[in-house]
Amino acid sequence: EISEMSERSKQNVAHGLAWSYYVGYLKIVLPRIKKSMEEFSSNNPNLLAWRKTWKLHILIPLSCDVYDDLEKADSNIHYLTDLTETTLPRAGTKKRVYKHSLYAIRDEENQLWHCAVEYATPLQSLYAMSQDECAAFSREERLEQAKLFYRTLEEILKGSRECAGTYRLVAYEESGEAETHFLSREILWHLRQQHHEEFPVQEETPLHAPSTTLDSAQLSLQISVSDLPQPLRSDGF
Repeated sequence: EISEMSERSKQNVAHGLAWSYYVGYLKIVLPRIKKSMEEFSSNNPNLLAWRKTWKLHILIPLSCDVYDDLEKADSNIHYLTDLTETTLPRAGTKKRVYKHSLYAIRDEENQLWHCAVEYATPLQSLYAMSQDECAAFSREERLEQAKLFYRTLEEILKGSRECAGTYRLVAYEESGEAETHFLSREILWHLRQQHHEEFPVQEETPLHAPSTTLDSAQLSLQISVSDLPQPLRSDGF
């Protein structure tokens, strides 16, 4: 009965996507990310100067608007190279390849910051469902599911010992106005925050998150379990 109610209200969609993303991908690649960054840094010591940023930065736009090419999303983001790939047998594929791309992010002062960054791919599924009549997924439901996906993924990763210190979730809501360098600004805020964590400066003004960057408190969800489908509510939205 609970399963049927959850199915009708679509509460299980984001939850299932988050777990699948973790078990089928993040749990495999994240424990290996620091080794890949270390190997790259040993050959390019000037590019990855700050160990605090040796993580996979996972972009989570609540609109589910995912670009296949980050350079087209923002001209201040430039592809640099791929990190060392991992090859494993997986679900019948003898040599399944897992790899991450390293990018250079140009800031307002024309300085370059380097990091591994990619979108959370399950968001593409949420977006596709909202475009498919068979899924009967409205834009509002997509937003609710994106929030639930983020909160579920965050809780899963917090409880994962293997993935501790290997990732950075970059959840954000795009502003209504067109901003040419919106995405690079979001990534830069997270990189700067990590830099300050590694090299704290007492006299410096504390960093403040841009208004579009979201934290857990803003995405705390209340899920209804009534017989009728109910919207997922979150403070601040």
